[in-house]
Formats: sequence, C-alpha cells, structure tokens
Amino acid sequence: MSDTIKGRIHSIETFGSVDGPGVRFVIFVKGCMMRCRYCHNVDTWDPETTDMRTADELLDMAERYRAYWGKEGGITVSGGEPLLQIDFLLDLFKKAKKRGINTTIDTALQPFTREEPFFSKFNELMEYTDLLLVDIKHIDPEQHKKLVAQPNDNILDGIRYLSDIGKPIWLRHVLVPEWTDDDAALHRMRDFIDTLSNVKKVEVLPYHVMGEFKWEELGIPYSLKGIEPPTADRVKNAEEILGCIK
Repeated sequence: MSDTIKGRIHSIETFGSVDGPGVRFVIFVKGCMMRCRYCHNVDTWDPETTDMRTADELLDMAERYRAYWGKEGGITVSGGEPLLQIDFLLDLFKKAKKRGINTTIDTALQPFTREEPFFSKFNELMEYTDLLLVDIKHIDPEQHKKLVAQPNDNILDGIRYLSDIGKPIWLRHVLVPEWTDDDAALHRMRDFIDTLSNVKKVEVLPYHVMGEFKWEELGIPYSLKGIEPPTADRVKNAEEILGCIK
C-alpha cells in the first residue's frame, strides 16, 4: 500500500544550507492553510500540482547528493505545510531511516491537533523525525490571526507537546516591522520559550521582500508593500530578547 503513496511536490533544492543541520536535500511540498502576509513561497499555497512523487523516487534522487551532506546533513521537508501530507511524510521518513538518513520537518504546526486520526499519525511520525524547524509567527492570538489568518492556540499546544515528548526543535521568528517587531510581544514569546525543554536553537529571520514578485505573478495583493526589512539594530534587539541560541 505504501508504494502507492505520492507526495504533492512543488520543487527540490539539492544543496540547502539553512534548512537544518549540515547540507540538506530539501523537498518543498504543496498546500498550506496559513496566509502569512510576508510569505515568500506563496506559490505553494495551492495543493494542486502535476508533480506527484513517491518516497523512493525522492530518496533515490537525494542519495545522489549524499557525499555532500557530511555528518549532520540529510533531508528536510518544507513547503507549503508538510503536515498536511502526513501519510506521505510517514512513508518518506520510515524509508529514509531504513537508509540511515537524517530527517527534518520545516513546519508552522498549523495542522496540529490531539484529535484522531491525526494525533496517532503524528506520534508515529515523530519516531522517524530527528528535528523540527518550527515557526512562531506571533505569540498574541489576535495579532496572529491578523498576520496569517489562522489561530495559534493549537500551534503553541503542538510546541508544548513536542517539549513534553523531548523532540528537538529549532524555533524561528520572522521579524516584520510594524507587525512582529514589538518588544512586549517578543518578551511574551521569550517567557513561552523559557517553559520549553527541547529548544536547541532560536533564530530571528529578518523580513525581506524577495518573494513579492510571486504575489504579483499570481495576482494576489501584497499587503506589506512599502514595509522595509528591519534594521540590524532591531534584529539584534529581538535576538537578545529571545535569547537566540546560535
């Protein structure tokens, strides 16, 4: 049965250097329920694609680059939101572990729920997952909805659960002037981070406009037009507040 599972693929990056430890083979999947105003992969929102691939097809391709991974490298699944394709992810990671490949998920945890059948599948997936890169878009629930059009209660619950089971995570926060560059909110986020026992790294990602052209190509209004990237001082301020672990 697992041989028939195919993932909805957007693109592949064969030499990723910012998507987990070491050099990564990065699989970008399609489909996302978040509507982040600063999204630089807006072309991954729509789950429809003509590029459907099996786990073995992707792993065979990934292993061609294995010599470049070093001791820490491996595969990372990003998106889009990988957890929307949890059955495919399970099949991919089970087979990756049989090949001795390090596995990482880049996720916003938006689909996380303790309800079935997702929760049992998620727990099984964690058995084959070495690391998660998790975004905290905004700590305040109302501001979170304004920024990404989704609540954050289940996301924060998912992060707490990962801490409870001791699954390593890197936490990431995109610093957007006028939206997330707020000292009070950053301090609240730090208070939340301090309750967790599984955080191996905290990263502040400065907002950029490199993906704005994709919005224009898709005919979607870009609501952050005119907002400039944060200054180096503001990035340093956020890193100090959040206690960034390099």
